[in-house]
Amino acid sequence: MFGQTPCTNGTAGAYPCNGYDLQSFISLEQMDATEGNDSWGWTDPQTGKEYAIVGLNNGTAFIDISNPTAPIYVGKLITTNGFLDSGQSWRDIKVYQDHAFVVSEISDHGMQVFDLGRLRNVSNPPQEFEEDALYQEFGRCHNIVINEDTGYAYGVGTQTYEGGPHFIDISDPTNPTPAGGYSDDAYSHDAQVVTYSGPDTEHQGKEILIGSNANQIAIVDITNKNNPISLSTISYSNVAYTHQGWFTEDQRYFIVGDEIDELNVGFNTRTIIFDFEDLDNPSFHFEYEGPTEAIDHNGYVKGNTYYLSNYRAGMRVLDISQIEDQNMTEIGFFDTYPESDSANFNGAWNVYPFFASGNIVISDIDSGFFLVRDPSLDQENITLVDFDIAPNPAKKNITITASNEPINSVEIFNILGQRILYETFDATGSKNINISTLNSGMYLIKINAQITKRLIVK
Repeated sequence: MFGQTPCTNGTAGAYPCNGYDLQSFISLEQMDATEGNDSWGWTDPQTGKEYAIVGLNNGTAFIDISNPTAPIYVGKLITTNGFLDSGQSWRDIKVYQDHAFVVSEISDHGMQVFDLGRLRNVSNPPQEFEEDALYQEFGRCHNIVINEDTGYAYGVGTQTYEGGPHFIDISDPTNPTPAGGYSDDAYSHDAQVVTYSGPDTEHQGKEILIGSNANQIAIVDITNKNNPISLSTISYSNVAYTHQGWFTEDQRYFIVGDEIDELNVGFNTRTIIFDFEDLDNPSFHFEYEGPTEAIDHNGYVKGNTYYLSNYRAGMRVLDISQIEDQNMTEIGFFDTYPESDSANFNGAWNVYPFFASGNIVISDIDSGFFLVRDPSLDQENITLVDFDIAPNPAKKNITITASNEPINSVEIFNILGQRILYETFDATGSKNINISTLNSGMYLIKINAQITKRLIVK
């Protein structure tokens, strides 16, 4: 385990990089594992602490990253009944209502449910955990998808519904109950499910599933769990294995990765973009080709940025602000597999970019857990919401006043990017903050998880 290593002259220690510092690293050996896979994240609503959740070949690791340069490996959720199958060792994880939901392609695994609140009470880490509930309406499952708006989970790639989505009501997280499924488009390798708010007014407010189904994309209205309705399917040239996709935040464009095309066809990393303006008649928009031969795996959108786990090429970061004009531009990367960028199954399995702090989890098959961050986030950037701090410099108390929207949260970071204060509010106008516990020095304040200003404590 080691702490922050800045990205300097194109490297952070041994790792090639552009625009991302290495906050910290925990090896597979330190987590008593031999292989890493999926990852996700959780922010404790009571404490504001951020936790990385990392799939391993023998369980699921929980890592406290509230001090990002000195993370704590809290413990591991062991495999169901302690059963191991080295041939199908990966996990997939999502979070809902402060519970983690974990599936695996181990034949009798089912879906584990773990109360993440238990992580608050670990006094002697690392600790081994068992699940709080186990859903056994399927055994193996390739992936788990959750729509937090509706309280439903969707297992994909199970032995039920011909591998199509298996519906689960998780509104009571430790009492998951079956709610049907959908088999018309056969096997679904991955999916995204949203409460639709995009440009197609006919379907706004409905629950829409977009399945990455090996040889095509399937769009399905699953609002009525007893009567799912196929809206459309679409494929593309040189299809090899339609693996995973993610909506832009306006739900106009859908960004797709094909996991095998780099191997079968031989071009550089290819990302396919579809126009979903009409869900009943989707259309191909354009293709983006990356700078390396590496295979693409999972990609996620946050704002106008697309974060891609690109196996041997690590995490690649793309500006998608001009996606309407058929343009995507790489603006940064962090390569967790410096040995090669060739088309093979090593390196970055997944990336989780959704923490308010800006810290990004990369889970690496061969190495373990990486935490990275764009250091430019610590620069003053008054573009979205303006606010004032008074007095500044200050000693015991400050008043924060926002100019044009309510104050929902205030975070204070030290200059290393470690969050040391987190408070949530529902206030308009201004809010008083007690800073008497802070040592003298410079800090960074973020309001509503959007922008940063400097604070000097005397």
